[in-house]
Amino acid sequence: MEYRPLRIGQYEFPVPIVQGGMGVKISGPSLVGPVAEEGAGGTMTAIGLGKRTHRMSFEDFNRTSCEALRHEIESLRMLTSKPFAVNIMGALSNPDDLIRTAVNPGNDSTGVKIAGANIIVFGAGIPKTLPAIVDDPTVALVPIVSSARLAEFIIKLWLERYGRLPDAVVIEGPLAGGHLGFSLEQLLPENIGKFSLENILRETLQIINRYEQEYGRKIPIIVAGGVYTGEDIAYYLSLGASAAQLGTRFVATFECPVSERFKLEYVQAKPEDIRIIRTPVGMPGRVLNNKFLKELAKLRENQRKGGETRKLSCPYHCLRSCEQEKALFCIAEQLDQSFDGEIDNGLIFCGANVYRIDRIMSVHELITELMDGVKASALTLPSTL
Repeated sequence: MEYRPLRIGQYEFPVPIVQGGMGVKISGPSLVGPVAEEGAGGTMTAIGLGKRTHRMSFEDFNRTSCEALRHEIESLRMLTSKPFAVNIMGALSNPDDLIRTAVNPGNDSTGVKIAGANIIVFGAGIPKTLPAIVDDPTVALVPIVSSARLAEFIIKLWLERYGRLPDAVVIEGPLAGGHLGFSLEQLLPENIGKFSLENILRETLQIINRYEQEYGRKIPIIVAGGVYTGEDIAYYLSLGASAAQLGTRFVATFECPVSERFKLEYVQAKPEDIRIIRTPVGMPGRVLNNKFLKELAKLRENQRKGGETRKLSCPYHCLRSCEQEKALFCIAEQLDQSFDGEIDNGLIFCGANVYRIDRIMSVHELITELMDGVKASALTLPSTL
């Protein structure tokens, strides 16, 4: 299969693959740098970077989060000069400050200005004011959506308020890892097929194509959620997507900074280990079952019967609307535990195809394997592109 480079705003990526932004700290410089050097789209996370203690205020939390993001960007710029994205989660309590830091991280220790993110990717919320926060036209803006309806809402809103179109759109299907833009009912086995990535892509293309024709410019669609092989990528390219985003597969690379125990959980995962839970963010999330979730289920059952429950308090409120009292755990703390290798006490986000992973490989090996699969496919790109 022939393929075209991915172009987001003024930035071109020779390889039509995007490495998704994964928190907490999973898509850090050691992963994003090698991805960018391979010609693919590397995405750094801005989620859960700063140190958190139960004595800090929100102001302390916000400051340390922004300082940590600045440090991550500085570290990445030591590895690559290629363009990269920063993923911002709208459910956070300080997304605007993180966006400003990502775009303009300031100077390094020698006083030299650090080149900021070239692309801002915004998910887990509706980026109603993103073009106002980022007034630099050279910074590409990319919303993540889970439906064609939301994609059109954002496009109309941005055109009306700011006279700006998205530079690309990521559409995320129900097989993705981490937080999902679907209801628990929609994610039931008997319903999930109605919301397939293929259906979302077809519906979104119909809408996007209208705006492309009216405004005379391309709005690339990047598909995400359940994409595993090069043949998968080729299939979505043949339907009209411009690239595919993968997360789970990049976790299982040598360069990913997550703990080796975390990666081993992926290698050993079975289909029956995958669960959908409701997190304190207020959204469903796909995770691997473990000791923490089993103990959490017992705690919730005890609470349901009127027994003693867990008392939680959070002084810094990293989420706009945190449901930790209902969820009975702090998602930031549990994701930190897993990142550091405390698997039994942590939360392990994963995609629906995690059970297919059987080994750890390098970023170069993974991207080569994926692109070999794309090239070997007999599918063809749409002639209208």
